[in-house]
Amino acid sequence: MRIVIALGGNALLQRGDEMTADNQRENIRVAVKALAPIIEEHEVVISHGNGPQVGLLSLQSAAYKEVEEYPLDILGAQTQGMIGYMIEQELGNLLPIEKPIASILTMVEIDPEDPAFSNPTKPIGPVYTEDQAKNLAKIKGWDIKNDGEYWRRVVPSPEPHRIFQLRPIHWLLEKGTVVICAGGGGIPTSYAEKGKLEGVEVVIDKDRASSLLAFELDADLLIMATDTEGVYLDWGSDLERIISKTTPEEIRKYKFDNGSMGPKVEAACTFVERSGQRAAIGSLNDIQKMVDGLAGTQFLLE
Repeated sequence: MRIVIALGGNALLQRGDEMTADNQRENIRVAVKALAPIIEEHEVVISHGNGPQVGLLSLQSAAYKEVEEYPLDILGAQTQGMIGYMIEQELGNLLPIEKPIASILTMVEIDPEDPAFSNPTKPIGPVYTEDQAKNLAKIKGWDIKNDGEYWRRVVPSPEPHRIFQLRPIHWLLEKGTVVICAGGGGIPTSYAEKGKLEGVEVVIDKDRASSLLAFELDADLLIMATDTEGVYLDWGSDLERIISKTTPEEIRKYKFDNGSMGPKVEAACTFVERSGQRAAIGSLNDIQKMVDGLAGTQFLLE
């Protein structure tokens, strides 16, 4: 099968971990151990989140007062290189030496009139207590929202419309390459006056971008690996229960948080409806079972 696997930012850097290079590398090392057996059997494209990483780079950029703070599109490109490098290296330590692996800096087009600009929902950066977050919001002019027991900065997350590097991704797959692309949802870009392509100060949701990527690549399966076992109803209550199998029509009867599971569910539904193929959301630890249709939340057309 051709499988697109979207690694969540929290799968690469555990919630509450110090955002050190060593911690990130260790989490990536764990992730690729789960991916390696699948890569040996299937054609795999890897995308990844970058919320914690792009937020950290933003804080570091803001702390250096000698130059103007770098915009989010530039920081997104930096995270693609950083995370792609680590995934490449750790995968290369596990796979046969002749197996090619490549990361592609991937630009994704968004609509500058997208209504998401007036409703920031995408969490980035580290987690804070409520008091810390509200103080930083006052000082820095951030939008903040609750994220479980913590609080985080949020930024606009418009819909992805076009993946610019699609042709070279196809070319690499034809040569048997493991491709790492569309990291962090892609580098956000849009066309300005006179058709000039420019970066945009947003972060695209990586699950929505991965859904588009999987459809455009004619993937047989889209997997969104996260830090939960699947999609739950009544999460956090005594009645919480996992959804094992569902259809887009059925699951859209329920409401999920826009800052966490909501985009994943919608991304899975969109891929299944457009392609007629299968999608799954679940834990990285269960990824082989998700491929086999035996774990996570499985999305089917009917």
